Amino acid sequence: MSGAATGRETALDDGWELVVGLEVHVELSTATKLFCACANRFGDEPNTNVCPVCLGLPGSLPVVNAAAVDFAMRLGRALGCEVRPAVFARKNYFYPDMPKDYQISQYDQPTNIDGRLKLPDGHVVGIERAHIEEDTGKTTHVGGGGRIHDADYALVDYNRAGVPLVEIVSRPDIRTAEQARAFVRELRAILLSIGVSDARMEEGSMRVDANVSVRPTGSDELRTRCEIKNLSSLRSLGRAITFEARRHVDLWSSGERPRQETRHWDEAGGRTTPGRSKEDAEDYRYFQDPDLVPLAPSAETVAAIDAALPPLPAARRAELVAAGAGAVPASDAALLVERDQDGLVLAAISAGADPGLTVTRVANDLAVEDWSKVTPDGLASLVALEASGRVTATQAKQILADIVESGETPEAISERRGFQAMAGHDLAVTVDQVIASNPDEWRRFCSGDDADRKKLAGFFIGQVMRATKGRADGAAVNRLLQQLTHGPTSD
Repeated sequence: MSGAATGRETALDDGWELVVGLEVHVELSTATKLFCACANRFGDEPNTNVCPVCLGLPGSLPVVNAAAVDFAMRLGRALGCEVRPAVFARKNYFYPDMPKDYQISQYDQPTNIDGRLKLPDGHVVGIERAHIEEDTGKTTHVGGGGRIHDADYALVDYNRAGVPLVEIVSRPDIRTAEQARAFVRELRAILLSIGVSDARMEEGSMRVDANVSVRPTGSDELRTRCEIKNLSSLRSLGRAITFEARRHVDLWSSGERPRQETRHWDEAGGRTTPGRSKEDAEDYRYFQDPDLVPLAPSAETVAAIDAALPPLPAARRAELVAAGAGAVPASDAALLVERDQDGLVLAAISAGADPGLTVTRVANDLAVEDWSKVTPDGLASLVALEASGRVTATQAKQILADIVESGETPEAISERRGFQAMAGHDLAVTVDQVIASNPDEWRRFCSGDDADRKKLAGFFIGQVMRATKGRADGAAVNRLLQQLTHGPTSD
């Protein structure tokens, strides 16, 4: 065996290819559950948002939540799926998380089929289906490390039972752990953009199962897979896939073969552990739910959903990069779209702000929960102050922090704080003084390699900042340092 996975991914051994398909369970952010009027709300006291329907009491009848169906179709269309007539089926199994001993889901006639998700690197992952189902209750195994086999007893919270879900099933088109993470990141960005889920993995409203197998490079066969259940972070997803793939390679290479089963990820141990043998569809004895009518969305309904879809993350990233005219890195564009700050940046650029400087300031210094007091005009004014040299980069950061708190204009904050960038002569004098006070560091700066010079430049900039109480421009200090060793630069 290869041992526990590390945080760093490495490639599989030569001659082997990774094959991954993901099943992503997404709770929809409707006000009520899928088949009853109980509140769909996270964090309430256990077993308080329950009724005869979601408890499966005899005589209770489900009524489908129209908003949940609309949300599901909206997601399907955002993923490029075909929306089809669908029926609800009963998925029968015996486990305490569903008191009626079956889960209402969709089986052979799901709402959404045959979509695709294009990753930022251009790789396309097919979407087999995105079907509607109800969530199960939450079982907590107490004692024995939280696993069922060693637990002293179990507690069941039915608040989650009946919450509307869409399960997105990808095709086995993923070839690296990083692609798997990118798929989940992009899917989460779409969910937030179209407003159908809060997609909080830490709260369980977005949960990922990874189906992992390996095959010889160049082969198109699909070998025995194992399903890693309920991965709740992108880090865990990547580590679990990497470990499981290596485990499969070790088994095949030693003349054994993996057993089709579900497995659980042990975050602390960095390994997967066996769960149960994987059921086939026949084991669940699906049949159409007799209490629910088929769903038959009209062409007009689907067209209305298409017309109401907002711009999706890929289009928003492309617009931001285009507006930057080469000054906006793709990574910064992705970050701003993820934070929903791309609209603010685009509006500031439209108001005349320098694109590169605007993106830098927002990406680096506006990672806050509430930035509603930052207006496009205010951001453009701040960037203009910095670009003109009237305030330094450090002062611009402080001004932005004040805008977040007070909503004042950048000019008013700059005047109140007494901010202004140092004149060139005064700055040169201060740099000379700092150099004279640190002769050893200066000699090393002049004679060192690029890595040493970069490190020591940071040291000198910090010393100048201290001496000027933050009034110096770090970029101007760096230019002066370079001029003193190489002569004047062209910029």
